[in-house]
Amino acid sequence: MKQLALTLTLLLATVSMTPLNMPSASAQDISNGAANFYKSDRVAVEKVTFKNKLGMKVAGNLFVPKTLNRAARSPAIVVGHPMGAVKEQSANLYATKLAEQGFVTLSFDLSFWGESEGEPRNTVAPEIYVDDFSAAVDFLSTVAFVNPDNIGVLGICGSGSFVLSAAQIDPRMKAIATVSMYDMGAATRDGLRKSVTLEQRKAMLKAAVEQRMAEFSGAKPEFTSGTPETINAKSSAVEKEFYDFYRTPRGAHPNTTTQPTLSSNVAFMNFYPFAQIETISPRPVLFIAGDQAHSIEFSQDAYKRAAEPKELFLVPGAGHVDLYDRVNLIPFDKLTEFFRGNLS
Repeated sequence: MKQLALTLTLLLATVSMTPLNMPSASAQDISNGAANFYKSDRVAVEKVTFKNKLGMKVAGNLFVPKTLNRAARSPAIVVGHPMGAVKEQSANLYATKLAEQGFVTLSFDLSFWGESEGEPRNTVAPEIYVDDFSAAVDFLSTVAFVNPDNIGVLGICGSGSFVLSAAQIDPRMKAIATVSMYDMGAATRDGLRKSVTLEQRKAMLKAAVEQRMAEFSGAKPEFTSGTPETINAKSSAVEKEFYDFYRTPRGAHPNTTTQPTLSSNVAFMNFYPFAQIETISPRPVLFIAGDQAHSIEFSQDAYKRAAEPKELFLVPGAGHVDLYDRVNLIPFDKLTEFFRGNLS
């Protein structure tokens, strides 16, 4: 298990995990308008549920502009949260801000996370995550005041790779955007900047199947490492970046679950969300990333592989987690322009 721990330390930044408990630390960086829990008196919010293709209940929040003409059919946007997070972390903020611009929006918890169904909890199941986005489109298509022919999708962090995968097989997604996108497959297989060796990858696989067998025999699940519970002078910049959001009141939420299960996390190794990304065309794709983000390589790779129309929009001075909640850095005007221009 020592070798596993070293390997998982290398992968610490590949998934933006959430804390097991609410943090005791009060220090937080709320510069640049950090407002993860922003609410708007111009937007009505309704808790909703819908089912994915496996019949699992997915829990979401429907955001509707209070001035919306419900007798007409309006464009809508599905918003996905960072991997390991819940809808209350980043996704609700984006959904609220876009609803203020006149869109009907829907945030939801991925299956196995938050308020959505799925056992064992915290299971990594990329195919089901991808289908959750199509299930969200199913739901929105039945809402009387939503135009089913004008639905877009937005994925933050890991959800960026899920929406790209979903759009390749679901032509109902008319406009696709990602923010601080992580390719969860490449991040797990190779780490950031291909820092994971073949030997380390094999060690992860070995540990996963050993844990799988232990659980088959009745052992309790174990979980992979993620955002640290504490930081110190030796903590990496990426560790500190995630800690400041997930381990302080800036972004921590009581519904937040813990890390993915050790036995299932290797499922990401078989996840290739860019495999047929060019087939999304002629539907437009927008990639947004901070020009200082440690994850920028994934947006750059996806942009290179995608067919036109496509755009890579870099936010000056922004890191990866900055675009989770720092409203003075998040280019909401760009997102509004993109969706208005492509959802009639």
